[in-house]
Amino acid sequence: MITDFTNIEYLKSGNERQKKAYQELKKLKIFEKLKTYDPILTGTIPIEIDLPESDLDIICECKDHLEFSKHLTELFANKKDFKLKSNCYYNMESTIAKFKSRDFKIEIFGQNVPTRKQHAYRHMLIEYDILNQKGSHFKTNIKKLKSEGLNTEAAFAKLLSISGNPYEALLNIKITGESI
Repeated sequence: MITDFTNIEYLKSGNERQKKAYQELKKLKIFEKLKTYDPILTGTIPIEIDLPESDLDIICECKDHLEFSKHLTELFANKKDFKLKSNCYYNMESTIAKFKSRDFKIEIFGQNVPTRKQHAYRHMLIEYDILNQKGSHFKTNIKKLKSEGLNTEAAFAKLLSISGNPYEALLNIKITGESI
């Protein structure tokens, strides 16, 4: 089954948490408000390996970090626990806004990279492909390792016996095309 993760409509027919995420994202109109930045929901909720504390990760392509920061502030500064910062991740300037909605922590991440080429999206596709290949027992083990404190990439690396930096190593795995 092919899932188009670039359109959040798939969440409507997902598990209860995905349905709740869809309703929250629609209510807040985040994707409409960020449309010019080609937003994509990434992370663990779309691929059903989230924990209760997992946030909604939305990646964006931003060419101008100052303008992106201003836009995020205008849109979300009134939200609970709003924070905004810019950092370098893997030698790439990144702007991150975090806040809380009614039921979720939300993180909006922007880089001057097309969203379909950003690491978060690529990781999610690779992880989704692995989950489809390995089955429900593997998924259960990923969630168990995450609940014990490992981050997602480290959990995958451990179960796949991948050495080195798990964040980078996962990017080298070729996917079979089960996801777009």
